[in-house]
Amino acid sequence: MFKNIIAPVQAWLLSRGQCVGCGTTLTKGAISGGKNKNEEKVVCKCGRIFIREKTTGKYRRALFEEV
Repeated sequence: MFKNIIAPVQAWLLSRGQCVGCGTTLTKGAISGGKNKNEEKVVCKCGRIFIREKTTGKYRRALFEEV
């Protein structure tokens, strides 16, 4: 039940380009190379790691293999 409440809020924050933990914009995060040329790894100031697709500009949480 708790996940049914949190998941839509997190999806909404990611669609706006904000961190799901602290709410800051992900453009202020530290950017490094991703696992391929179409992705960038973004680390927020709170330590959460996201992947940004360069072609679409969308963010998603990084998988364990990508960290």
